[in-house]
Amino acid sequence: MECGSVTKPSKSSSNITEIVSRFARVCRFRSVGVFSSSENPGHNRHDHCPSNGDVVMVEGCSDATEETECKAEKVHPQPVEGLSRSGACGGGNVEILKLFDTVSSLKLAYIQLQQAHIPYDPEKIKAANELVVAEVEALCKIKRAYKEKKHLGKVKLGSSHSELIQVKEKLLEQLKSQATAKDSEILSLRGQLEDLDLKNAELTDKLERRCLEEEKVGVFNQPSFQDAFNAASKAIHDFAKPLISFMKVSGWDLDLAANSIEEDAVVYSKRCHKKYAFEAYIARRMFHGISIQSCNFEDGTGFDDPVGALIEDPDSGFAKFCRTKYLLVVHSKMEASFFGNLDHRMLVMRGKHPRTPFYQAFVKMAKCVWVLLGIAASVKPKAEIFEVKRGSEFSDVYMECVEGDKEATGGFDEGQTRIKVEFMVMPGFRIGDTLVRSRVYLSKMRS
Repeated sequence: MECGSVTKPSKSSSNITEIVSRFARVCRFRSVGVFSSSENPGHNRHDHCPSNGDVVMVEGCSDATEETECKAEKVHPQPVEGLSRSGACGGGNVEILKLFDTVSSLKLAYIQLQQAHIPYDPEKIKAANELVVAEVEALCKIKRAYKEKKHLGKVKLGSSHSELIQVKEKLLEQLKSQATAKDSEILSLRGQLEDLDLKNAELTDKLERRCLEEEKVGVFNQPSFQDAFNAASKAIHDFAKPLISFMKVSGWDLDLAANSIEEDAVVYSKRCHKKYAFEAYIARRMFHGISIQSCNFEDGTGFDDPVGALIEDPDSGFAKFCRTKYLLVVHSKMEASFFGNLDHRMLVMRGKHPRTPFYQAFVKMAKCVWVLLGIAASVKPKAEIFEVKRGSEFSDVYMECVEGDKEATGGFDEGQTRIKVEFMVMPGFRIGDTLVRSRVYLSKMRS
């Protein structure tokens, strides 16, 4: 082949060749040498090649294959290892296998481009060049897809982290809110606990004082109880005076009234002794149906004005005691004859307490009886009330005469006279082995 017979390539073909050459240098592909059958690889290349050097010969042809025949145009590209292993790759390596296939196709397209230069064929060169460009674009497409996937993974990872952070922040806010509520509740409960502790301390002090008072009252003090007994007896005697006075003014027959108190006629040593019958009537009504254990002598006893205490606390035990006993002692016929109406009775029945002199006298007497019953309920051992029946033989161990012992028993020989009880004026009390004698009215009869 003479050099003058080689057609000079066009300018566009030279540009394509230069681009392919640059791509080969960048990728560092090992090209395959291509020779004609009339040329010897060992001969000088300038003897058979065009002087302009438009045909590109790449070094390293002997490394790609040991024998190359130009007529057969045998091409031996470098083998791509690992392509046969595609069956062993998982779904996550599909992109890598696709990349390997594209690179192999690009190498084959480059080889075809080299072959299109010997002999020089512009059509084959153009077709090979388009194939190379297509494979390069495929590689660029794979690269862009990889970058997009990587960026999307980062975005998803960042989004998941952001969502997780938001969830954690919401949970943190809820926990803070719950902690604040619990702190408020703790402060409230702590305040309630302090108030309860203060109230408990006050109640403890009251209880201790109450126990001390009960211990003082509980230990039987005979003079104190006797004083309360005498005060109650005197209060009944004092209330009997205005009661008898109202009866006289109202035209009552006192003898008939005194005799009506007892079933059988009572023998009085003196006419004035009939006043004891009215005292016995009042005492009988005041102590009737009383349970000593149920009395609380503190109600109404701390006031100088007992009526004021009743008005201030109309539901106290003392108020109920006064209401019940007034209706029992002062009969409706008696009150109507005294005042011409039943105003006292109606007020008392409605829980009211009038400040009339008569009602004040009654309340003063009721207070003394209430105190006596309260002390009797507080002493230790417990007090027991006892009565003396009419006709019982007099015993100075259990009884005392309202007239005085000497006046009642003097002037008679005990062997010739038997002294009997006509009626009981005040009941007696037994506290353990100690007796507070009942007060009785006596009569003397010869045996």
